[in-house]
Amino acid sequence: MNANTLTRREQILSCLSQQNGLLGIVAIWDANGFSVLTEGSDLLLVMVLEDGLAAPATSHYIQEGVRIQERRISRSSFETRAASHEDRGILHWMMQGDIWYDAEGMLARIRMDLENYPAIVKQQKMLTEFSLFTKRYLQCKDFLVEDQILDAYSSILRAIHHWARISVLEEGIHPEVTVWQQVRSYNAGVYKLYEELTTSQETLRQRVELVLLACEFSVMSKMETCCSLLVRILEETGQPLSVQELINHPYMSGASSSNLPLILNKLARKSIIREVAVATDADCFDLEIKYSCNLLSPQG
Repeated sequence: MNANTLTRREQILSCLSQQNGLLGIVAIWDANGFSVLTEGSDLLLVMVLEDGLAAPATSHYIQEGVRIQERRISRSSFETRAASHEDRGILHWMMQGDIWYDAEGMLARIRMDLENYPAIVKQQKMLTEFSLFTKRYLQCKDFLVEDQILDAYSSILRAIHHWARISVLEEGIHPEVTVWQQVRSYNAGVYKLYEELTTSQETLRQRVELVLLACEFSVMSKMETCCSLLVRILEETGQPLSVQELINHPYMSGASSSNLPLILNKLARKSIIREVAVATDADCFDLEIKYSCNLLSPQG
């Protein structure tokens, strides 16, 4: 941090620290001229305030030629968004910003939690990304059958984007918006597929089909690891669970459930889990489909 930056920090802090209920300030500088991270400002100041003392607000101003944006966020909102590990804005601010003020050490604790990345959160994210990856690659197959090549290309590009995020998650690291820059360091094979899809001299159909084959192999090889959270739930519960019961399980609170039936079906087909037909009523012939780990015996 150079002398000018230190002086500006002191000036801003001397002004903002007087604000009632201020708990912390995270500062993010724009090093590239126009950064999405700072929302177009030269300096973004994220200010965390006690609940009820100030409504969430955004303000812009210029100070000695520097464009500054202030974002005021309540403590409960900030902590909730950080704990979800889903809010990319919060993740980037906390991992790349400078903590200028931290009255109770809250910001330091949140940063430490994000860096440590709890195992359950990693499993939730892996399951979410894998379900999205699977959905997109299957969409690609459907589009190819229909000869909708541009839609197939769009779907497979999105599929390998989720694959790239899985590769970063496997390293215990948060995927960033610039995930392709990250994945070059951790999975050169996925990055190579991205290059072949986007820059190869083959026809568009040939490129899509090549990457689709690689995705199909990846589904087979990564399914058990990426879906370990579901297997864990079934093992710990000790009884067959329906789709809705799995969705409602506390372990699933941070994972997307929109594609869960698709994933459960694939896990059952590969004998990673078991599909169980359970009678819902003694006088009813309908059987509800539930799922169990392979250690359980079928019921119903």
